[in-house]
Parts: sequence; structure tokens; C-alpha cells
Amino acid sequence: MSNTQAINDQLNGSQDEQVGKYLTFSLDGEEYGVQILTVREIIGIVDITCVPQMPTFVKGVINLRGKVIPVIDLRLKFQMEEADYTDQTCIIVVDVGVLMGIIVDTVVEVLDIPSKDIDPPPPLGSNVDTSFVMGMGKVKDEVKILLDIEKVLSVQEMGALQAAEASA
Repeated sequence: MSNTQAINDQLNGSQDEQVGKYLTFSLDGEEYGVQILTVREIIGIVDITCVPQMPTFVKGVINLRGKVIPVIDLRLKFQMEEADYTDQTCIIVVDVGVLMGIIVDTVVEVLDIPSKDIDPPPPLGSNVDTSFVMGMGKVKDEVKILLDIEKVLSVQEMGALQAAEASA
């Protein structure tokens, strides 16, 4: 978790320093990124209180320093196979109008990806929703899928999360 502490320290930089920076993380062997400006902190897995009648990807809520926040498992949201949590599994706390935790396999690093190295998502057919993909970041010979974390959840799902937060 020392990598997590180093990344948490980077989150405290000024807003100007954070433009064009992405927190990258791994899900099922693929690397994704979210704009660092949306990330509040990274924590290890803690006890999650289940809330009844939530979608399967909503794991429940946690108490983060007196504030109840909903937590989703990004693997399940993206219809990947559920995996056991390890000591590398983290909750990334993001601000999408409300604070929300997203569970990821492991946090990788903070990358500076200039806009010239970000391509739009490729067309994947009319049945594939890529509205939550901000772009494809080219870093050396790898591609990082950059997410618009505010669009990962639909309006209805956000409403359900806010209801879960209120009922906890």
C-alpha cells in the first residue's frame, strides 16, 4: 500500500499541476484511467455495509470519516467476472457531484497524458455504449482506457446510489 500513499500525496497538488494527469488502475489485467481532478483519495478495502435492493455492482456504503458514501465494484459494473479482494484491491474515492467509492483491482500510477496523445474511443458498433469512455491514452506502446467517471453511472443508477446513501 506504499504506492497508494505516494499517490495520495500527489493528489494534494494544486489544480493547475493536476490538469492532464490521470490516476491509472487495473481491472482484470487492463489499465484504465480517471482524471486526477475527480479523485479525492485512495483507501484500502474496508467493511462495506450492504444496502438491500441495489444493483449487483453496488457493494453498499462505507463510513469515511463520518460521511456515508456509496461504493461500486467497477468489475461488476463493466460486466467482468467478480474477483476476490486482495491486499492490492483499493477503493478510489471520486467526486462526481457526490462522493462515491469505486473498487478496483489495484492502483497503478499517476500519468501525465497530453491531449495530443489521447484519441477518441474507436467505433465499436451501435450496440456498444462507449459514452463513458473519454478517450484512449497512448503511453509508450500501451493504451490506457480513459474513463469519464461521471458518465460511468447512468442518471437512474446515481439516483439509486443517492437513495442508498440517504437510507444508511
